[in-house]
Amino acid sequence: MITRTVSKNPRTTQEDLVNDLQRAGTKVTKATISNTLRCQGLKSCSARRVPLLKPVHVQARLKFAREHLDDPEEDWENVIWSDETKIELFGKNSTRCVWRRKNAELHPKNTIPTVKHGGGNIMLWGCFSAKGPGRLIRVKERMNGAMYREILSDNLLPSARALKMKRGWVFQHDNDPKHTAQVTKEWLRKKHFKVLEWPSQSPDLNPIENLWRELKVCVAQRQPQNITALEEICMEEWAKIPATTVPASVSVTIPPWEPPF
Repeated sequence: MITRTVSKNPRTTQEDLVNDLQRAGTKVTKATISNTLRCQGLKSCSARRVPLLKPVHVQARLKFAREHLDDPEEDWENVIWSDETKIELFGKNSTRCVWRRKNAELHPKNTIPTVKHGGGNIMLWGCFSAKGPGRLIRVKERMNGAMYREILSDNLLPSARALKMKRGWVFQHDNDPKHTAQVTKEWLRKKHFKVLEWPSQSPDLNPIENLWRELKVCVAQRQPQNITALEEICMEEWAKIPATTVPASVSVTIPPWEPPF
């Protein structure tokens, strides 16, 4: 009964199970429940936060995966990945525990859907390639297409030069409105930059998320006490990220829980 219950609803708590069994006439402890589930290969884990996907998003992601399935590693190594992220001064987003088996962290039942963007915090834009981190800057105002174009104008090409990208390198950004604004598209076209076509609602496919996670952990460990310190520490920690932290070969992976058709 215990295994069947948590398999059907991984968010069932140990207290829920204790109460259900008591109503059925069986008295057990939380420790017994935990041990029983562990013997079945289940353990309590924090639910992963993943993008909220509609069927159209799923199809677009599968299309992207199929189109790039046979791309050689050299192609991914010649991509500059970019994105924005918000770093909070205090606290972390709440977590929720689920019972799951090994390698099942991305099953929909074991995740918490999220939407993009959500006190004290700062917004950052950064980029990187397989050769290492590029530039990182703070976005101090509400970003629009014109501001985003200026950010790219000031930071994209210098990053490509610093990273010694090969001729014909490709730029990646997502489908945020400021990224797809006409002013941005026109600037990229005039500069003759190749842009990687990107499926909507797919921040989890962008390997820069791994660097953001690394950065946030390092910043949290230093416990900045104000926004000025937060920005300074972000810049310092980004600069200290070694090239070895960035995978020698960058690739994207479609979670296995998306239906093939």
